[in-house]
Amino acid sequence: MASRVTEATQIAPAPARPVTARRRQGPPGEPRRVAYLYVLPAFLFFAGFMAWPLIHGIWLSFYEWDGLSVGTWVGLDNYQSVLTDPELREPFLHSLILLIFFSAIPIVLGLALAGIMMRARLRGMAFFRTVLFLPQVIAMVVVAIAWSHIYEPDGPLNEGLRALGLDSLTQVWLGDPSWALISVGIVGSWVGTGLCLVLFLAGLSKVPRELYESARLDGAGAVREFLNVGLPQLRGEVAVAMTLTMIAALRTFDLVYVMTPNGGPSRSTAVPSYEVYKRAFIDGEVGTAVTVALILTAIILIITIAITRLSERAEA
Repeated sequence: MASRVTEATQIAPAPARPVTARRRQGPPGEPRRVAYLYVLPAFLFFAGFMAWPLIHGIWLSFYEWDGLSVGTWVGLDNYQSVLTDPELREPFLHSLILLIFFSAIPIVLGLALAGIMMRARLRGMAFFRTVLFLPQVIAMVVVAIAWSHIYEPDGPLNEGLRALGLDSLTQVWLGDPSWALISVGIVGSWVGTGLCLVLFLAGLSKVPRELYESARLDGAGAVREFLNVGLPQLRGEVAVAMTLTMIAALRTFDLVYVMTPNGGPSRSTAVPSYEVYKRAFIDGEVGTAVTVALILTAIILIITIAITRLSERAEA
């Protein structure tokens, strides 16, 4: 009998321990409220310097205002003016032309130079990379002043053409409406090529050497080797280069302002950023200037999202 009592005592489950604390719900780590405190400084900075100016700008775009007196509500008239007024549409067309010089040409040149530099083993390669990237670390105002001197009627460019016997090719580069915008675009190509080159060199340096050796064993030449091996590995870098160079083309202001004052001859170099400055600070049309700036911001945002989506699909 005593043994059965002992066995029953051993078999009986031990009483459950009292729950002294409620189990924490949610993921491990700090409570959610503490996490909000961590992001609060960044949120306040964004709200004060990004969100609020944007909201205030949208509000101003519905007014006709000179910046001093009381504004007049005009609704969507400012947006209609930007879309229908040829003088306001023209700067956006100029930006499309600058996209070729600021984005397309630097990307193509950057790819070509990167392919050559990765294949050719020459002394002083680091020096050439530094020289090509140098425009990125020079203030754009300095670049604009230097190139304005180059483009002068008696500047180095025309003097070089005369020395080669090509007097017929000399131009008043920044004073001719047919050449002013192209001249500014060439400067943008010179500046952007170094950035694209550095991005592409960084991407090509991550490509395994075995892939190049396999292509060479298959009889691939230099061009085919780059197109089949190097270029497919640069999708991410090309997307970044397209985003940065397109944004630079759309928001360019300092080159135009310094090299071609007042938007160039016959407004041939007027771009949206310059139009914002002119309308707001010279003509006293703040509402129209804000509207142009908002439309430009929307275009940049759409282009950035589109490039990102296309890059993600290409990677997938």
